[in-house]
Amino acid sequence: MRLLRTRAELLSWRHLEPDRPLHFVPTMGALHGGHQSLLRRAAERLDGRRPRVLLSVFVNPLQFGAGEDFERYPRDLERDGQLAAEAGAEALFAPELSVIYPDGPEGGTRVLAPAPLQRELCARSRPGHFDGVATVVCRLLALVRPDRLLLGEKDWQQLVILRRVVADLGLPLTVQGCATMRGEGDLALSSRNRYLQGGERQQALALPAALRDLGAAAAPGAPAGPLLALVRQRLQEAGLAIDYVQLTAAHTLRPLPRVEGLSLLAAAVHCGSARLIDHVFLMPRPPIVAIDGPAGAGKSTVTRALAARLGLVYLDTGAMYRAVTWWVMRQGADPASAEAVAPLLQNLDLQLSRDADGGQRVSVNGQDVSEAIRSPEVTALVSQVAAHGCVREALTDQQRRLGEKGALVAEGRDIGTAVFPDADCKVFLTATVSERARRRAEDLRQRGFAVPPLQELEASIAERDRLDSSREVAPLQQAEDAVELITDGLSIDAVIQALVDLFREKVPEEAWPGPGGQPRA
Repeated sequence: MRLLRTRAELLSWRHLEPDRPLHFVPTMGALHGGHQSLLRRAAERLDGRRPRVLLSVFVNPLQFGAGEDFERYPRDLERDGQLAAEAGAEALFAPELSVIYPDGPEGGTRVLAPAPLQRELCARSRPGHFDGVATVVCRLLALVRPDRLLLGEKDWQQLVILRRVVADLGLPLTVQGCATMRGEGDLALSSRNRYLQGGERQQALALPAALRDLGAAAAPGAPAGPLLALVRQRLQEAGLAIDYVQLTAAHTLRPLPRVEGLSLLAAAVHCGSARLIDHVFLMPRPPIVAIDGPAGAGKSTVTRALAARLGLVYLDTGAMYRAVTWWVMRQGADPASAEAVAPLLQNLDLQLSRDADGGQRVSVNGQDVSEAIRSPEVTALVSQVAAHGCVREALTDQQRRLGEKGALVAEGRDIGTAVFPDADCKVFLTATVSERARRRAEDLRQRGFAVPPLQELEASIAERDRLDSSREVAPLQQAEDAVELITDGLSIDAVIQALVDLFREKVPEEAWPGPGGQPRA
């Protein structure tokens, strides 16, 4: 592992392998298992490429207030280097003060963190702290120029603020939050845990226990007042000096009068000379991801993989409309006539199930039609059938019932607008008509069907877009709060990773860990 002390050394190292993505973990040193977890996450291959991992160690004076522990903050660069190397860091950037602040901490440009995110939680008792954090991180990002910045969810307010700063400044990188690492008694790992003496470590365990126990008992809609009072009582009984106990919206950090949406129950306490922070997330139901977009954009392929990656159920709503279309064709009814289609829905038993490999199977009245509904004949007529109000009403009701328990990824044409308007994460996945025609030709070829000329496929896809977008009931359109993701030129792995990143901007790992569960030291 390389030790970099100057700007020139950093730039020289950064240019060694420019084709590899650079993942960056900024710290103030005094490394522990939580930092090592971030470094191991930073070393993971995300889209088939092996990243370079850089750690920085810099105790930033701008984020310490008067009377805080800047002078006695633990510093041990040699030990930090050993722990970083063990966790996969390829280089450690440990600059002198003059490298970060050439004109001194007070003499250079300052970055002001967004005011609305600095009204509650730690900002109330640490004025100027997050401005100092935003300033030093922006300076580090300008020097390092990483592709991905990894931060712990333990400092949730800091993560929310830095995500906003990166977005507001249009910085070309991804901010990845990683779940809090916990040790014995669920105490969140922190460099300041070193200040705990004798019985104080046992005393500190009351903080995660109070938040965990009382947060788990809080029902959706429960008023904040009694909940916060109970947490304060538990902390005071343990002899902890309370800085704050608050219930806020997870992403805006505004105080909440009751448990609603994704809520953050957070507290800061003093235990001896240590100031400790912790939180839990409260969710009314497991998350729902809505992925909409036009035909041929690759929604089914990536949605299925995304569901497996996040530990969610995959709901292929397009297959449901294809199954109805297959049934209409099987009955010899006119697919363009709502009057002819409506009676066929009365005796329709449409079931979705999963096979041994996790794929979705579709049956109509007991017959497996998973392959039959992918034929060109069904594809040509599905937009006509799906446009009928009776069809959309019947299937939308069924989809909503499937989604009442949450924990699913659904894809289709109107998932984020009509079916799950309250989805936690909405994406409009699309591609150019020419790209979708190319993918459709490849899919037909692999399935053994005849492949029409590309020009004919492009015309067919464009017409289907027109029909889907102009139908009277639930037309194809991008939800106002959906993020558009154009997939031209992206590999499947890259699209899946982009979807994971969008999901994690909305749903923290601590709120929905996924298949692996919460990490521990």
